[in-house]
Amino acid sequence: MLKGIIIEPLKRFNDERGSFTELMRQDWKEILKEDRFVQANFSISYPGIIRAWHRHLRGQTDCFIVLRGALKICVYDEEKKELDEMISAGQDPQIVRVPGRYWHGFKVISNETAWLLYFTTKLYNYDNPDEERRPWNDRTLIPESINGKKDDPRVGKSWDWNYPPYK
Repeated sequence: MLKGIIIEPLKRFNDERGSFTELMRQDWKEILKEDRFVQANFSISYPGIIRAWHRHLRGQTDCFIVLRGALKICVYDEEKKELDEMISAGQDPQIVRVPGRYWHGFKVISNETAWLLYFTTKLYNYDNPDEERRPWNDRTLIPESINGKKDDPRVGKSWDWNYPPYK
């Protein structure tokens, strides 16, 4: 994984009434490091929707938690030409921590609407947003390794969010 990306499973406690899951705690230093979250956001996306690419150059870190549906989350380091791809789904909750300096985005891969809760370390500035964007289908985003592998058949080609799985 790229430096600073953390994937941490969340514990779901089940009983005869249903379940309980802690989503974020201030004392989770293994995830937060020195970060302190100042804003929480909730995003709803329909099946097949791609929300990519953007990055934050003023030090923002995001922590994603999929509450419903499933997402393919991708993070790209433009300097190293490395892409990390992970699947996160509501039925198996986890936190995905993404340092904002990396290009990142996601695609809904479930047949149901996806609900994404995410925490940020910087407040959104309406007048001067900390967001640099590029199109989701930017042909210049060409990874030289994917999940640390250089033999992935997608290496050396423009990133294709719609590449069929298991090809």
